[in-house]
Amino acid sequence: MTEAGICEGRVAVVTGAGRGLGRAHALAFAAEGARVVVNDLGVGLDGAGGSAGPAQQVVDEIRALGGEAVANGDDIATTAGAASLVATAIDTFGRLDTLVNNAGFLRDRMLVNLDEDDWDAVMRVHLKGHFLPLKHAAAYWRAEGKAGRTPDARVVNTSSGAGLLGSVGQGNYSAAKAGIIGLTLVASAEMARYGVRVNAIAPAARTRMTERAFADTMAAPGGDAFDAMAPENVSPLVVWLGSAASAAVTGRVFETEAGRITVMEGWRPGPTADKGARWTPAEAGETALKLLADSEPPQPVYGA
Repeated sequence: MTEAGICEGRVAVVTGAGRGLGRAHALAFAAEGARVVVNDLGVGLDGAGGSAGPAQQVVDEIRALGGEAVANGDDIATTAGAASLVATAIDTFGRLDTLVNNAGFLRDRMLVNLDEDDWDAVMRVHLKGHFLPLKHAAAYWRAEGKAGRTPDARVVNTSSGAGLLGSVGQGNYSAAKAGIIGLTLVASAEMARYGVRVNAIAPAARTRMTERAFADTMAAPGGDAFDAMAPENVSPLVVWLGSAASAAVTGRVFETEAGRITVMEGWRPGPTADKGARWTPAEAGETALKLLADSEPPQPVYGA
């Protein structure tokens, strides 16, 4: 562990931290001096089952390196679980400074084959699993501010390229990840007064969710070559966004993979026309086609 990292003295909660990106984030926060709450249910790729093993293993790794960490096995997509998650940080370490919402799983189907249960399950873990920890952390930070202890708090949400562009066979996942971006924008505006900065990442890395679907792209190289898809490549930006150093940044979305960081620029007004009166359908269609001809073409949906 470094002696004076950029998160020295901070307490970070990372959800879904038993494996993949979450594990990498937890270890990286600890390496920069943070005390870490490692949350994970230890479920399968589709959300089934459960085990305390993965979270505790990450805690053991952090402690073996001289850091401080505690495991948490709460279901953060429930009110009680999210409240308990925040309470674990406060009860164990006396405070909460950074929340990293990362937990998730996949249930991929083409839309015509996508069951309602698979839609609900993915929405629950990704979108509700972001909202509830955010809500309970915000309540704590608001109370701190009202007590005269204005926090210097951070939230890092996890979206996806699928949420930015869409992904064939992932209608549920894409919709949930797009919703996370909307939630990030609202939270950043609402929580600024409490000393909270809220941002999102759209990472690409080798995890259980990607190594099957994109096996060739995600494969680790041999020898000493740079492992572009290693999840550890994403964590430095997450740690910086979770530190006090990111005070000037909120309401932003970053794509990050390998050695690349991109600021994503969302919906902005493009070509426009104003008749000053109501269009007929034919006029509206003709005008729309003219505006589209002057606009930037959309990026293709993944897998299309």
